[in-house]
Amino acid sequence: MTILRLAIPSPLRRLFDYLPPSDVDNALLEPGIRVLVPFGKRDVIGILVEVTNTSDFSINKLKHAKQLLDSEPPLPQHLFKLARWAASYYQHPEGDALQHAIPVLLRKGQSCEYQHETLWRAKEGANTDTLKANALRQIELLALLIEHPQGISEDAIRAEGGNTQSLKALEKKELIESFHREHKTDYGQVLREAPLTLNNEQKSTLEQINKPKGFAVSLIEGITGSGKTEVYLQAIEKVLNEDKQALVLVPEIGLTPQTVTRFQQRFNVPIAALHSNLTDRQRLDAWLQAREGVARIIIGTRSAIFTPLSHPGIIIIDEEHDPSFKQQDGFRYSARDIAVMRARAEETPIVLGSATPSLETLHNAIEGRYQWLKMTQRAGNSAPPAFKLLDIRQEKLSEGLSKQLITAIGQHLNNGTQVLVFLNRRGFSPTLTCNDCGWIADCTRCDAHMTLHRSPPHLHCHHCDKQQGIPQRCPECNSDQLQPVGVGTERSEQTLKHLFPDHPVIRVDRDSTQRKNAMHDIMDKVNTGDPCILVGTQMLAKGHHFPKVTLVAIINADSGLFSADFRGMERTAQLILQVAGRAGRADHPGSVMMQTYHAEHPTLQTLVEHGYSAFAQEELHNRRIAQLPPYTHYALLRAETTTKYRAESFLSALRQQLEDDMLLPHGVHWIGPFPSPMEKRAGMHRAQLMIYAENRKNLHQLLANLCWYLEQNKEARKVRWSIDVDPADTF
Repeated sequence: MTILRLAIPSPLRRLFDYLPPSDVDNALLEPGIRVLVPFGKRDVIGILVEVTNTSDFSINKLKHAKQLLDSEPPLPQHLFKLARWAASYYQHPEGDALQHAIPVLLRKGQSCEYQHETLWRAKEGANTDTLKANALRQIELLALLIEHPQGISEDAIRAEGGNTQSLKALEKKELIESFHREHKTDYGQVLREAPLTLNNEQKSTLEQINKPKGFAVSLIEGITGSGKTEVYLQAIEKVLNEDKQALVLVPEIGLTPQTVTRFQQRFNVPIAALHSNLTDRQRLDAWLQAREGVARIIIGTRSAIFTPLSHPGIIIIDEEHDPSFKQQDGFRYSARDIAVMRARAEETPIVLGSATPSLETLHNAIEGRYQWLKMTQRAGNSAPPAFKLLDIRQEKLSEGLSKQLITAIGQHLNNGTQVLVFLNRRGFSPTLTCNDCGWIADCTRCDAHMTLHRSPPHLHCHHCDKQQGIPQRCPECNSDQLQPVGVGTERSEQTLKHLFPDHPVIRVDRDSTQRKNAMHDIMDKVNTGDPCILVGTQMLAKGHHFPKVTLVAIINADSGLFSADFRGMERTAQLILQVAGRAGRADHPGSVMMQTYHAEHPTLQTLVEHGYSAFAQEELHNRRIAQLPPYTHYALLRAETTTKYRAESFLSALRQQLEDDMLLPHGVHWIGPFPSPMEKRAGMHRAQLMIYAENRKNLHQLLANLCWYLEQNKEARKVRWSIDVDPADTF
C-alpha cells in the first residue's frame, strides 16, 4: 500500500497521510512535488515529504489525494531539506514553512512555468527623448521596457499601468518590438563597463574572498564608503566567468532598484529582482529565470533566500546586521542565518558585509568560524567624517534644532553642498496633547500615543495602523488648547523650509515614498548635486550614496540609549554610524553633528572617540557577563489574548505545569512570564516567557517538547501563542 505523507499549510506541527490518486505513476511520487488534497471542507495544496507503506491510521480512514500538480519538484532537494530544517529550527509548522519557500502562484496551484512566451522590449538605441513631452503614457511605458531589457509580458505591463494602445503606438514608431521568450544562458561578454581600480585593502579583501574553494563564510567589516560594493561586484564577476550565478540579499525594498541599476550598469547578463513590490506573476517569472539559469544575478530581500539557482556560485548578504533580515511574524526565520546553512549545503562561499556587523556575526569572526576581513579606509580620496556632540541640555531649541546646528546647515548650503537631517520619527509630531487638562491622544488599541500627521491631517498609530481625524476640542475638558508635542519629520521639513526658503527640502520616510518610483525620483533630485536638505528616517541610513552630502545632523542621538531591549544599545550605535556614513563620501570632507542630552554617555563617547569596533568589544564583554546572546541561546514564548492579564496568567500556569510535569534539559532556564514591553498592541494583551540555555541542542529539545505540549493543551487553544527562536527584539 502506497501512502503519501504530506506537509499541509496549517497551524498543526505534524504531517498528514493520504492515499495517492487512482492510477498514479509511482515514479512521479518524488518528495517536494505539490499535491492537491481535500482538507476538511476545502481543497488545499500539500507538499509531499515522503512515500511510505505504514500509517498510524486505518487505511479506510485515509482520503485519496485529488491530483499531482508537478512532474518534478519545484525546489531542488537541498532547498527542500533546508526549508524543512528551518521549520524544525524555528519551531514552525512544516507545511507553512514549505509554502514560504515557493512563490505565491505555486502556493495557489498554478503551473510551475512562464505564463507568456511572447514578451516586449525596447529596441536598441530607443530613447524617451524621441517622444513628445505630452505623450506621458508612452514615455512611462518605454522607460519601463528600457528598464527590462530581457523583456516583459503584457500582463506585467498592464500591472505596471501600461495599456495595449501605448504598446501599438510605440511599435508603430519602431521603438519597441515583441519577441518569443529566449531561454539561452550564454550572453557572451560578462562586463558592460570596466571595473574600478581597487585600493590595497579592497584587493586584499577580494583575494581572500576568492581564495576558498567551496563553502566558506567571510565577514567584510568595512567602514561606510570603503568600497564594499565594488568588492562584491568584482567577486561576482569571477563567479559569472565560471558560468555560475550570484544571489545578493539587501535589507530594504527601497534599496533593490538602486542596487539593480548599479549591477545593470556593470554587467551584461540578465538580472532578476525579487521583492514584495512585484506582482505575483513577476515574482514567479523571476524565480523561474533563476531556477533555470537564465538570470545570472538574483537580487532580493529576505524571502529571496529560498530562490533556487541552477549553478550557485556565491551568496552575498549586504548590511547583514539589519534586523529586517529576521521575519517578525508567522514563520520567524532569519534570512542571514539560513543563507549560511544554504551556502554550506551548496558548497559555495558566502559574504556578509557591514560597516557595523551584528554582535553575533562579530563573535563568530572572533572565534574563527568566519573569515574576518577589515576595510578601514574609504575608497578614493574621501576621509571619514568628523564627529561633534552638541550638548543641548541648557539650550533653547527651535522646533528641535539648536542654533549651532542651524548655523552649520546654512554654512554647508552656502558652500554649495547638501545636508542630511536624520530624525527617526515619522509624522508631524509624536502626539497631540491638551494644554489645559493634560489629555494625550492615545491609541485605544495599543499602549502607545497616536502620531500627528499634517499631510494629510490625521492621527495615526504606527503600531496597529489605526487612523482617525484630528479633534477640534479636547475629548476630556472640551478645551481648544490642543498642541503638538515633539518633532517628527513633517515638522522638521516645515521648519527647515521656513529657515532656508532658497533651498529645496526633501523629506524621505515611509509616507513620502509610498507612491511608485517615489524613492527613485528623490534619488534623481539629490544626485543632481544641487544644494538641498534631506530630512528623513532610517530609510536614509541604508546603503545610499550621496556624493554631495557634507553634513549629517542627528536631531536626537539619545533614542535607544535606555531601551528595555538588551539589543537597544547595539541598534543605536549601528544606526548612528550608518547615518553618519552618508557624509563626505566623495571629494568634499564630511562632518556629523549629534544633538544629545547625554553628551557624557559612555556609549556615545566610545562611538565618537574610538568607533564601532571599540563599542562592540565593550558590548560583547557586557553580554558575556550578563550571559546574553551570543554567549547563550534563547527563545521567547509569546502569548496574547483579548482579555487583560489572561496571557500572563496562562504563561504562569504553563510554567508551573511544565516544572511539575516535564524534566528540564540540563542548563535550560526560564525567566518570566512578564508583560511584553508594549503590553497592549492592536487590541491584544501580550505577555512573554523567556527560555535560554548555553547549549543550543538542549534548548531545542525543550522547545520541541513545549510545542507538542501546547498543541495538546486545551487552555492553549484559548490564547494565541507563538515561539520566536533567536528573536531580533523583545517587543
